[in-house]
Amino acid sequence: MAKISCNFMENIKKENITSLQKPLVFVVDMINGFVKEGSLSDRAILEIVGDIKNLLNQTSPSVFICDGHDLDSKEFATFPVHCIKGTEESKVIDELLPYVKNKYYKNSTNAFVAKEIHQFIEDNIEQYQDIVIVGCCTDICILQLALAINTYLNENDLINHRVITPVNMMETYHIDGVHNAMKYNEMACLIMQLNGIHVVELT
Repeated sequence: MAKISCNFMENIKKENITSLQKPLVFVVDMINGFVKEGSLSDRAILEIVGDIKNLLNQTSPSVFICDGHDLDSKEFATFPVHCIKGTEESKVIDELLPYVKNKYYKNSTNAFVAKEIHQFIEDNIEQYQDIVIVGCCTDICILQLALAINTYLNENDLINHRVITPVNMMETYHIDGVHNAMKYNEMACLIMQLNGIHVVELT
């Protein structure tokens, strides 16, 4: 479960996995470099793995998206060096490896602009209905992908589609005095709600 306050949870609706219509699941950055090792990792993110497994056991298909940065990535002007493509940090965590069938890499915080991912969305999204985005980080990669896909749906008048971000299947990292996980989780959820994205507890 994302680190959010009890008061904030009072405004989060609950939804059952079985209610999803033609779901497509994006699993974002559930990789070693954000969960187990490296400058931006937080092992507390492991707490959402059980719920993600439950979702993947009941839905198909899923697409795994992984940070895989170039050595001279421009993103390193903003964030510490992390998840270099081909290293252990860029690999999906062992707990979710059995679920990996489709996998794409990105070199920025917004997976939507990665050429292969964008092409996949253009080619396939109309055959699905509920686009579920899980993983980390709530306020960066989840937020940007959710907003981008939702904007794509709006632009193309795909009125039967929803973007869903379950609070119990997403999390962000916490660094004292630098990046408060609860603050940024709640901020991201509010921004997504404001833009018509369905922020729910999905069980």
